[in-house]
Amino acid sequence: MHLRAEAILLSVRAHGEHGAVVRALTESDGLQPGYVRGGRSRALRPVLQPSNLILGEWRSRTEEQLASLTVELIHSHAPLFGEPLPAAALQWATALTAAALPDAQPYPRLYSALDGVLSAIEAAPAARGWSVALVRYELLLLAELGFGLDLGRCAATGRNDDLAFVSPKSGVAVSRVGAEGYERQLLRLPPFLIAGGAAEWDDIVDGLRLTGHFLQRDLLIGKGAEIVAARARLVDRLMRAVA
Repeated sequence: MHLRAEAILLSVRAHGEHGAVVRALTESDGLQPGYVRGGRSRALRPVLQPSNLILGEWRSRTEEQLASLTVELIHSHAPLFGEPLPAAALQWATALTAAALPDAQPYPRLYSALDGVLSAIEAAPAARGWSVALVRYELLLLAELGFGLDLGRCAATGRNDDLAFVSPKSGVAVSRVGAEGYERQLLRLPPFLIAGGAAEWDDIVDGLRLTGHFLQRDLLIGKGAEIVAARARLVDRLMRAVA
């Protein structure tokens, strides 16, 4: 196997005394793991930062063997890790993608969307500038992996107007009329997920609660405490920003 491609670096795990196992997302070949010799060295640590854009070259003798990987830095997001909220967003977006995606299956829409989220965080470190994109990315990830929500019709009436809630069981939208008397049992559907555009803080928080419920239920079961903690840090810091 020989692959040379630009990739978004998603995760880095120490391996042995000096090396690192890296997982990176390519546009055409999906998530690719690889072993970087000397990956824990002073020279490579700044390159092997999750969210960085790299040029990777993977080589292995068989498809089953973990490929050796050499990397060149194309673009670094390292300056953003000095700010707690952007850092939490970068860590969560990359950790989620690494945990959820299977190896070597192409997801070009996810690659493009993740690149857009990272660029939005870089362009506007204030959370109002990128949190809408992050919620939309989480929804896209659910859809690409077969757990998409149906936000186009009401589960109770079948109509497509005045949709304001989502069933936590079915993932189908519910209108105000259909939800009457059951509002407390449903998740709020923020308007920006239907109409697009910007969002108020309350809507952003509702969007994160919505996606968080289905991510936890459908994608993150058994993924370990670290990935759950990454999202908890992000939500906590967003809530502080709102307050």
